[in-house]
Amino acid sequence: MSETLPRLPDDDFARVLCVVAHPDDMEYGSSAAVATWVRRGARARYLLLTKGEAGMDNTEPERTKEIRTAEQEAACRAVGVERVDFLDHPDGTLLYGLDLRRDIAAAIREFRPDVVVTGSWEVEFVQGMLNQADHRVAGLASLDAVRDAGNRWVFPDQLTDGVEPHAVRWLLVSGDPAPTHGVEVDEEAHEAAVASLEAHGAYLASISWHPTARQLVTMVTGMMGKALGTERGVLFRAYDFQAPPPFPED
Repeated sequence: MSETLPRLPDDDFARVLCVVAHPDDMEYGSSAAVATWVRRGARARYLLLTKGEAGMDNTEPERTKEIRTAEQEAACRAVGVERVDFLDHPDGTLLYGLDLRRDIAAAIREFRPDVVVTGSWEVEFVQGMLNQADHRVAGLASLDAVRDAGNRWVFPDQLTDGVEPHAVRWLLVSGDPAPTHGVEVDEEAHEAAVASLEAHGAYLASISWHPTARQLVTMVTGMMGKALGTERGVLFRAYDFQAPPPFPED
């Protein structure tokens, strides 16, 4: 990224729904953007597709589930997320399909966000690293569910008791190898993001090589800030579904 990326036009974000596979997925930098939006008055919710039960090698899944959901709730409080919902799809073997799309579309239709944040579905993502399978599934299912939620003929059984289709304007993809926009992060949002990752204390302690939360968040937001020409930032590949299709002019 040799050129400075533009700022995301996010001043009017009102409702943000973040859809990821596991507890802690939002805390590797993206929660700093959530803290920024919440401080401007946006409402934010998280939808976790699993409870992270396969994430701690030396702890049985049932106990891991309890630990990681509690840690995620604490992480959400650190950045002002108003609600987090956990689904029961299997951690480690998350399966792309209609059931997953249906569940995400239902959450979109209920909360009616103008922004959905998810992770990259690419095999390679930030800095050439290989993306984990559940992350790829969550990202692709979220993309498709954004479109599903706006189509009254897809999952029509959800449209009862006043529930209507909902067209999301923005899809923001974190970790994409070709980001298009960024959010500048100030010190307060950075500190909130550090606290949100620190909330995953038991999980992080189970990973011997893991740097401290402060080291990691500072490194990630600093690296992304360089692409914005600022001290700290969070980058996304942004899709604006209200923008005209990019047809060639000639």
